[in-house]
Amino acid sequence: MDAPDAVFFPDRRAPASHLLLEQLPSYQSLLYRRKSSSSGSARRQGSGRGRQPSINSGKWAEQKPVHGGEELKPVRELPKSMQEKRWEKQQRLQQGGTLTGWGLWRLNVHRSLKRLKEDGMDALSSLQLWRAEIHLIEGMFGTGILSYFSFLRFLVLLNFIMFLLMFVFVMLPVIITSHSEHNVTYSSSNVSVCSEYLGSSRQGLVMFHEHITDLLSGTGFLEHTYLFYGYYKLEFIHSHFTYNLPLAYLLATVSYLLLSLVWIVKRSAAGFKRKLIQDEDRFQSFCNKVFAGWDFCITNENAARLKRSSLLYELKMDLEEERIKHKMANRTRSERCRIYALRAALNLFVMAVLVACFYCIYVATVFSQRKQAEDQKSNFLLELVVEYLPSIVITLANFITPLIFNLIIAFEDYSPAFEIRFTLMRCVFMRLASIGVMLFSLWDQITSCGSSGCPCGYNHELYPCWETHVGQEMYKLVIFDFLIIAAVTIFVEFPRKIIVNNCDCGLAKWWGQQEFAIPQNVLEIVYGQTICWIGTFYCPLLPAINTVKYVLVFYLKKVSLVTNCRPSTRPFRASSSNFFFLVVLLIGLALASVPVIVSIAEIRSSRACGPFVSYSTSWKVVPRVISQLPIGLNSFLLALASEAFAVSFFVITCLGMFYVIALAGAHKRVIEQLRDQLVMEGRDKRFLIQKLCQAQQAVNAHSPERRPPRGFRGNRYDAGLYLVEPSVELETQA
Repeated sequence: MDAPDAVFFPDRRAPASHLLLEQLPSYQSLLYRRKSSSSGSARRQGSGRGRQPSINSGKWAEQKPVHGGEELKPVRELPKSMQEKRWEKQQRLQQGGTLTGWGLWRLNVHRSLKRLKEDGMDALSSLQLWRAEIHLIEGMFGTGILSYFSFLRFLVLLNFIMFLLMFVFVMLPVIITSHSEHNVTYSSSNVSVCSEYLGSSRQGLVMFHEHITDLLSGTGFLEHTYLFYGYYKLEFIHSHFTYNLPLAYLLATVSYLLLSLVWIVKRSAAGFKRKLIQDEDRFQSFCNKVFAGWDFCITNENAARLKRSSLLYELKMDLEEERIKHKMANRTRSERCRIYALRAALNLFVMAVLVACFYCIYVATVFSQRKQAEDQKSNFLLELVVEYLPSIVITLANFITPLIFNLIIAFEDYSPAFEIRFTLMRCVFMRLASIGVMLFSLWDQITSCGSSGCPCGYNHELYPCWETHVGQEMYKLVIFDFLIIAAVTIFVEFPRKIIVNNCDCGLAKWWGQQEFAIPQNVLEIVYGQTICWIGTFYCPLLPAINTVKYVLVFYLKKVSLVTNCRPSTRPFRASSSNFFFLVVLLIGLALASVPVIVSIAEIRSSRACGPFVSYSTSWKVVPRVISQLPIGLNSFLLALASEAFAVSFFVITCLGMFYVIALAGAHKRVIEQLRDQLVMEGRDKRFLIQKLCQAQQAVNAHSPERRPPRGFRGNRYDAGLYLVEPSVELETQA
């Protein structure tokens, strides 16, 4: 027996392939698992016997072709080499040439429909909003900043769909009625005192600055327009059919909230899958950064340099996280107690800061409402400050608190990635909760009547149409938010760029060029979208205003990015950032739904304005409409609203949730088994390379006439042995 045969085939009496492959690490691991699971249940034994070693899996298994009516994948999507793809294409062409009659017709129709679908998708993509601008931004700054502008485009489309819903079902019937002859029924209240509503229209000679005040605050000539809730006082429109405007108003509100929820969840599903894949394995994260981390869409030299710096920063951050994890694992009990006590104290300080900000917002809102109720003439600028005082305090709080949070997080000893996420979540809570505090202070003023009591169910003297007043506050928040974004861009970022480029002093160099911070910019537009969700019920044209606002913000941010800013040194990946943006937006939608639902179901509707004058609350229109339906449909809807159906639906939902959780656990176990199999295949490769090197050594030892070529220094076979037997054992994934 030759030396190589002695290595690979030590026993000629048995099949050679089995003798070699049974020495593989994967086969030995399988035998060990079979022995350890032999005392288990029959199901586990069966699953153990069903799993084959590497000899029957992976590259050792024979891949059988797929027959039947199953649709084949395109050749370009097959995970094969170019030579194999050419062979596969040739085989398919030959197979297609043999088809006749029905089979050939089906193949031609399938190809035509597929080509038509691709052409249609290309045509739709060419009509996509801001397609050229977004491709330009992607080429200059990469996919991280691209994700912000794609998110902004999504919000523009969402607001436009919300505007269409409110326009078609609420505004358009009122417009048609006012310009044609239809029998209409107006909403009316039985209490004459509560039905008085004069509004804030200015009488006599009106100064120009008063028109500006009305335009910025939504009062005066804007109060009795299609812009606000109080203008829609129709109840029924009688034509060929009877149109119930209160029901349409309520259903349009519910529809835009549900549409936003479904759209956000649908968009976040893909990002959530990618995030799970990225966060699952640290080794895979390193491989992705090293081998697939470069963004080939970048065409700008400065952007390429920044991308290189961001990749280095990501690797340093990952290594720092590993170091912190190792440090946390080696902490003593006293060190853990100390850090937990410090974090508790700092979180108490954060809560104190938040409470102070909320109290300032509450005081500013109450003061602003009282000054507006006094209706005293004063200076134009002073009137604007009083009108916008809650918005100014909220903006100052949103500016100051992130600076405090960034200082505090440095002492809490978290990992760098968790520091970013935790600080952002604190900022999200501050921005969104500030709107809730303002609404709470408004409703406290609306529902409190003092010692005289509330004969109308709310404070009719100060707020005869409280829904319109809330809509005016939301309108002012949207306008002021846009003014702040424009002012910061024009009066801060542009001068900063000029100073940094033209001044050589040390302070200007330390200040540096403005960074385009993606999370902070996203929080700004999420804050504005949350205001829009809340205010659309009280101000039906607010989605149209928000659409125009986001279009202007897009061009402002684009010009500022290209002219003034540079990408942030802290990277924010496109996949994880898209998912984070949608999660923050989903939180904003949840918080926005709470005040809308409370005002619809709990607070007494205004008896002087709006479509719900005849109802105690806005929701009461639904039971009244259901009671007027036919008996069968009425009984069916009442059964759906009963407690028995609610309990049954809850039980079925819980069972479905448990099934999905169990299925996800099973899939996770399968993924872990596949990963183990990848590790085993990597060990098999190392084992085979070791055997090959041993065979080469044996051949070299029994062939003394073979010598290394002239000029070769060192032993090439020793180098080969060094490659397969390193001093530090690494787990290699195939």
